Parts: sequence; C-alpha cells; structure tokens
Amino acid sequence: MNQDTVLVDKMVFIKEGFIEKIADTIEVNGIQVFDGEQKYLTPGLIDMHVHVWDRYELGLYLSNGVTAVRNLWGMPMHLRIKEDINEENIFAPLFFTTGPKLTGLEFIGDDNVNLNNLTEAKEKVISYKNRGYDFIKTYYGLEKKVFNAVIEQSKKSEIDIVAHPSQKVPFSYHLNPQIKSIEHAEEIVQQPLHFDLDSIKLKPIIDSISQSKHTSYCPTITVFNNIYQMMMNDSILDSESLGYMNTLIKNTDSKKQFERWFNAKQEDSKTIDRIKKQHDFHITIIKKLHKAGIPIVCGTDAGIGVTLPGFSIHRELAFYKEAGLSNYEVLKTATVNASQTHSIMNQLGTIEKGKTANLLLVDENPLVNLSSLKKPSFVFVKGRKLNRTTLDSFKEKAKNKKNLIATALRYLENLIIEK
Repeated sequence: MNQDTVLVDKMVFIKEGFIEKIADTIEVNGIQVFDGEQKYLTPGLIDMHVHVWDRYELGLYLSNGVTAVRNLWGMPMHLRIKEDINEENIFAPLFFTTGPKLTGLEFIGDDNVNLNNLTEAKEKVISYKNRGYDFIKTYYGLEKKVFNAVIEQSKKSEIDIVAHPSQKVPFSYHLNPQIKSIEHAEEIVQQPLHFDLDSIKLKPIIDSISQSKHTSYCPTITVFNNIYQMMMNDSILDSESLGYMNTLIKNTDSKKQFERWFNAKQEDSKTIDRIKKQHDFHITIIKKLHKAGIPIVCGTDAGIGVTLPGFSIHRELAFYKEAGLSNYEVLKTATVNASQTHSIMNQLGTIEKGKTANLLLVDENPLVNLSSLKKPSFVFVKGRKLNRTTLDSFKEKAKNKKNLIATALRYLENLIIEK
C-alpha cells in the first residue's frame, strides 16, 4: 500500500503474528507453506467508526474482511472484549475503543456523560486512560472551557481524542493537535454551513482542515445515506439483512430511527429530496477533502440504525469511489490512512516487514475490482488463518441471534458505572 501496483509471485513469512520477511523465495524449515494459488494478498480492512454491541458482530467484521475496528462509544463490556482479543481467547478483529461519550450539560441521554465542570472533565480523562480505553470521545454540546480541560488533560495523559464536533465551539477548534480525527461529513453541513449546500462556502472550511497536518477526516457517508434508504423502503425493518443487527438495537434504535424518518416524510414530502441532496453534497465533500490532500479514513457508524456491522464498509468504500477516488486511493482509506491516524495503530495497514499480519487473500485484484474485498477466501488476524467456511459460519451465528436480555444487561451495567 505504498504504491498503486501489484508485487507478483512473492512469499510472505509470518512469525508469531508479525510479518518477518517478504521475498521472491524464503526457505524456512518446520513451518507450514500456504499456496496463494494466483490470488491477491492485501492488507486487512480497518473500520474507524463502529459501535459494537456483542461478540457475534466481531465475526461479521472478519467475514467481510475487516481485521481491525475503532469502537467509538466505549462501555465496560468493551474493555472485556478488548482483553479477550488481546489474549487471543476469541477470533476477532483487533479492537480499539474510546471511553464513553463526553458531552455538554444540555445534551441529556443515557448514552452520554454530561460534564459539569473542569475538574470532572479532567478526572474522566484520567479515569478512562487508567481503565484501559484507547481514546477519548468528545461529542455534541461541549463548551469551550470544558473542552479545553479535556484537551489539556488528554495531552498530559497521552491519549488521543476522536471528535464528533461540538456546536458550542467553532468548527476550526476541532483542528487541535490532540484531536486526531473528526467524524461525519454531515457535521460540516450541519455546523459551519448551517445546512447551506454551497460549494463556495465549503471551500474555506476544506482549506482550514487541509492546513492541519495532524487531522484525518472520517466521513461515515453510509449511515447518513441509510436515512434515505429508510424513507424509500417502508419494509426495511423486516428485511433479511436486518437479521444481522443486534436484537436490542433492532428493537429500539432501528425502530426509533425508522419511525422518525417515516413521520418526517409523512409531514413533508420534500424531506426525501432534501436528504438525498444532502447525501449528494457529502459526496462533494469527499471530493474536496481528497483534492485538498486531507487524509480520509473509512468509517461506517455501523451498529446503529440500519447500518450493518461488517457489510457496511463495502458501501462506504463504494461511495468514495463514486466521489472520484481511484481503487488504490479508496483502499488507502481503510488501510494505511487509518493506521496512521493513531500511533497505537501504526503497526497495521500495510504488508511490510515488522507489521502485524492482518491480511486478506482475495480472488481478484482489488486495484481493479473493489468488490473482491467483500468475500475474501482467507482472512489472517495476527497471522491466524481463517478460511471461507469458518468466516461463513461467523455470519450464520450472527444472524437472528437471541441476545436481547444479555445486551440490555450490559447496557445497564454501563449506566450504573458511568452515571
């Protein structure tokens, strides 16, 4: 992934989960030699914006070629998942997670930690770092003084921030060096543009982001497009694919979001057209971000609404292709670009000596056909080889699972601990 080409007939030596050597011929005694059989070896995909609710979903990511995820709504259960993955007790993508979402006082909800003062803001950052969360997630409604305290403590605690932009500060405020990625193309529309889909007004915003050499942008085009999909399909909640959603989320969040947008189109028939136009403008934002040289990192917001874990990354990549990126540039968003966002992920994203052996073996060249990534023949996670039969079994286990009560108890645990 350092040039738009294919290296032909190479051997890759994997030792203890890492790439030891790449050469035309490698002679090592006493190890399995696996023949790629005219297939293509490519880095495993990274989804930089997900919401994981159960361990079945981890299999869905692997089945779709996703070998690392960044979970952006951390709860105690995610620390347990992370520990089991790091100790190789379960087959799963490498797992990185923020702590709970830090918000302002007015953004009330059981999914938010409302910060009251500067002292509390700093204490939360210290606590999340000590408990094992990888990043801090800042969210809607953070006022400048409290936000400053979060940034200041994050720098002292040496923990990166991932920012869902707050409307209480200028959009440019999120270009602070401690903030490594900004989430959602729609936030550019909703905050600095005030829903005015104007390319001329967009330019200075893109220019300001491009001047920040430490900022990546995670567009999550798919999750917003799914609003349009819900309004166009009144039976979407009954679709077979929704069987892959977590049971509790399907019965609560998916239903709630569908009803919201169903009612919106009933009240105003122009809503459908408005949402479609905003989605199309998001594609324009991708074009402008890419042209300005801003690192785009692939994220889907999977796990909420009707945005499916694992499957959705391929729709997200297709939208980047629609925005004019080449297949190589699209692939970079879910590999090398993602890996460069945080220092703790630098070992991922490329196939080179010393990197983690997170790899996909696919039937066709993804530089020619991106859809070849949808169903890899083999997935390697830290060198552990999973064949297609195993990957398909993960999908079957995840479909129509009966885990509503278990998920509810884990969610309740988070409310007790964080509230």
